[in-house]
Amino acid sequence: MNKDNIFSLLDRTGPFATGDHPPALAPFSSEARLFARGLDEADMATRYRILRNQIFEFLDVRSFREIQAIIADPARRKLVNERAYRLLGNMFGIEGNAREVILRVNTYSRTADGVINYLKGKVLANYASYIEMTNEIDSCKSPVDLMLILFDDRYHKKARFEAKRKLILMSLAASIDQRERETEVEGKFGQFLDFLNEHVWSKKNRIGELEIVYLLSDHDPETFACTKVSIISREQARTIKSKANQKLTLIKRRRFQANGAEVPIYVSIRKKQSEAKVLKLLRKGEENPAVAVDDELGLMGVVDSVAEVKAFQKHLTQSATRAGSLMTLEEVTDTLSGGGHQSGSIGSSAKTQMFKFFARMGGMRVEFIVHTNRSYLNYMYEREVSHDEYEVKRIFDSGVAELLFPQDIYEIDIAEKKEAVIRWFRKRIEEF
Repeated sequence: MNKDNIFSLLDRTGPFATGDHPPALAPFSSEARLFARGLDEADMATRYRILRNQIFEFLDVRSFREIQAIIADPARRKLVNERAYRLLGNMFGIEGNAREVILRVNTYSRTADGVINYLKGKVLANYASYIEMTNEIDSCKSPVDLMLILFDDRYHKKARFEAKRKLILMSLAASIDQRERETEVEGKFGQFLDFLNEHVWSKKNRIGELEIVYLLSDHDPETFACTKVSIISREQARTIKSKANQKLTLIKRRRFQANGAEVPIYVSIRKKQSEAKVLKLLRKGEENPAVAVDDELGLMGVVDSVAEVKAFQKHLTQSATRAGSLMTLEEVTDTLSGGGHQSGSIGSSAKTQMFKFFARMGGMRVEFIVHTNRSYLNYMYEREVSHDEYEVKRIFDSGVAELLFPQDIYEIDIAEKKEAVIRWFRKRIEEF
């Protein structure tokens, strides 16, 4: 963790750690002197001065004592809230009246809560009772009210930590939203869908018309890698009796034309949710929203053979030309024919097989990942390769789980639960 970025405020061993009581940093007090010494030892004095000035400007005060006055005065709190929303609206380039600004900021609150609820409901579902959010923090949407909680001794340490965590997550959500508006992500996503429907998919099918088939696969009992796969119809799938080391996977396929033939392809189009983008910044230890937004668009395709993978890539290039744009391929990775996948992403496996590239066309940069049926099933199910395992590993290995749910706050050493969580996911993958 970089001590110069916003995530240092959540560090439980640093000078900004949430204590049993709010900071009472009266000038020249023994607590203030002790705090100043801790800042010097951590080389964070400049960071503190910047943060203190930001808090004072945000709350329109000149001392910590004045913050207590706002807490005790509902009328003044209301004025501070109104002023803060105006400032935030201008800071993040939010257009509209006061009500529209408040509604937009409320979406940042929902995103912040969504990050925690996603982890609680999926990756850390077995420990949900440990990491539940305090109701008062969950329901609070106002950045001013959350800020005041940090200095309000009526609130327990856990609630004050969660208020600070929520403010940080809201800040990340706001910067991501601003970046998306600047780069017109929503418009580009619409353009991408139009490109696919007009130039890539077969005209013999209506938009949204999909063919349902099943992949019946056998898997190695040691690695759960796919050893055999066949494509069967819905009628055939109804007659299958489940057995050990076998999976039945439904896919819905479109078609594209290659060499005069209609080639079936399963497609999943990616547009990341706001919560996923915030988590990406947390995993990367980055405040720059471009890290989360600029790879927004993506498509995963699954075809029957390696030859069809190559045919689809060629078809994409030709389709872009028909749409009036040159397509160039960047960062091409091909491990379908053997070899390892070298990724800098935390938690990723070198054994992942795929054909991956970024396509630059029509003012967009889109990530494409193309699988064969077998490599897709390995991506879904193989031990140490499956996407569910990858998702768990990157939350733990990046330190995000421990950062958001520290042991002294939640009475659980969440970092030690990694292997147990992976075992639970493996059991669910292999038995259901």
